[in-house]
Amino acid sequence: MEIIDNKLMNVLAEKAKKSPRLRKNHNFHQSLDEKCHRFLNALEPGTEIAVHHHPTKDETFVVLRGKVRVSIYNDNGEITDTCILSQENGTYGVNIPKDTWHGVECLEPAVLLECKEGPFVEHEIDGILEIKNDSHTK
Repeated sequence: MEIIDNKLMNVLAEKAKKSPRLRKNHNFHQSLDEKCHRFLNALEPGTEIAVHHHPTKDETFVVLRGKVRVSIYNDNGEITDTCILSQENGTYGVNIPKDTWHGVECLEPAVLLECKEGPFVEHEIDGILEIKNDSHTK
């Protein structure tokens, strides 16, 4: 049994701070080929998960600590919906339907529990949307 507690999240947060991307995953799945990917993602302010989509996969984010903004985009790169995830405001998570453009911005140090169907596919293969303005960071 692997316990998700403050000790694990603190270690992961320290690794995220030292990472050039300002984020770090802790996988619970044993292989990138597994059918279900479950992992913690520690994020530091200044990092964003680029706008992308998974053509055949739903994706779920649950905030365990901190605050992030999740935004949904249309095919023109315009924001159509946005949500702040934070235990403080009682908005704990979102489920992103397959083939939906989305991105995540870290507003304060955060740890997310993420779950999506495997196997892992690089975002470049899934497709990255070209954002036409910088409103996603405001």
